[in-house]
Amino acid sequence: MTALFALATSLLWGLADFGGGLLTRRIPALTVVVVSQLLAVAVLGTVVLATGAWTEAGPQLWYAVGAGVVGPAAMLAFYKALALGPMGVVSPLGSLGVVVPVSVGLLVGDRPGLVQFAGIGVAVLGVVLAGGPELRGAPVQRQAVLLTLVAAFGFGSVMALIAEASTTVTGLFLALFVQRVTNVLVGGGALNASVRRGGRALPEGGAGVVRAALPALAFVGLADVAANGTYAVAAQQGPVTVAAVLASLYPVVTALAAYAVLKERLRAVQAAGAGLALVGTVLLATG
Repeated sequence: MTALFALATSLLWGLADFGGGLLTRRIPALTVVVVSQLLAVAVLGTVVLATGAWTEAGPQLWYAVGAGVVGPAAMLAFYKALALGPMGVVSPLGSLGVVVPVSVGLLVGDRPGLVQFAGIGVAVLGVVLAGGPELRGAPVQRQAVLLTLVAAFGFGSVMALIAEASTTVTGLFLALFVQRVTNVLVGGGALNASVRRGGRALPEGGAGVVRAALPALAFVGLADVAANGTYAVAAQQGPVTVAAVLASLYPVVTALAAYAVLKERLRAVQAAGAGLALVGTVLLATG
């Protein structure tokens, strides 16, 4: 079950990153973050009311608040990086944040077997190679790499925090709701500050462009929420180290989506990386 939920996380995050990357090419990144998360809040609020999840409020929700504070900064950095560089390059570097939850898992007592340790190494190497990282070139490319590494640390921190925010399914709904409300508050404050400094909240086409993109924005927000949910379940069902590495395979999904939709060609190193990621997945799931 750990492997199944963690792989579902990879699929959802990969598609959310692809959609977010496309949207930030037309809409300011902060606006994408705030609107997509606001739509997720509306859906999660309905779920919390329908399930009575608010009755499970407790001190553990501070982990969700922490994830909500870190998440917008990480998403903003990541979306800006996606707007600057090819998705197949940026997304794999973003997965390096897996170091954070893996380290937490080892500290709290996770002890993967030898085969699983091998799988962790192979999978992480495969994810990085799946983007065919290009660390040299124009200043814009270096900026994209720096932003991606900042986002990676943030994503890894969110993974570690959300895994501690609940122990039940209904409690998870409440934790995700609190996380998303915090996302909107933090992201909205950052958007307001950006506008005060002369930044843009709306794209050149105005509010009509945002309205037309609402279905895509809703998909990005809800896919990200669902990914956090499936990861939390995966981390509770089995070793955090295994769940975190399998969940970090999402860049392979993003790269394949970019290949299928945007016709971004996969280089030989990317194809090899995807293959290694698959081998690592098998070792983790069977070890």
